[in-house]
Amino acid sequence: MGTEAMKAPTALTMSQVTSRPGVRPDTVRYYERIGLLPVPARTTGAHRRYDEAVLDRLRFIRGTQRLGLTLTEIGDLLSVRDTGVCPCEPAETMLERHLAEIEAEMTRLGELRAELTSLLSGMSGEKCADPLPGAWRPPDREPAEGGG
Repeated sequence: MGTEAMKAPTALTMSQVTSRPGVRPDTVRYYERIGLLPVPARTTGAHRRYDEAVLDRLRFIRGTQRLGLTLTEIGDLLSVRDTGVCPCEPAETMLERHLAEIEAEMTRLGELRAELTSLLSGMSGEKCADPLPGAWRPPDREPAEGGG
């Protein structure tokens, strides 16, 4: 077999990197500073040149942010991912925690919706309260501390 020419890695400019996943240059530089992205090679003119792999990494970062993970948590997952070990177990733990947080927030929002619906029902037609102090107010959730 003959020797095959080694294909040189594609060197992407900052503009090319930011246009594909839709991030800003300052975001890419920030991710570099905090270690989510590797420090790129530089040209003799000090311009950054990125490997194609940075695009996948940016998509991973953006996708996990949409799921509600913090940059610290994303960094932890990337560290595991970079070792070649399946990141499923740590990701599962984080996602289960975030799911529980979302469910708690949905419960809170459901309660808020019920309160607003109740408040709105008292505003229509003849049931509308006179505009006197204390006649129209949202329902109390908990007794005020310290008295009044």
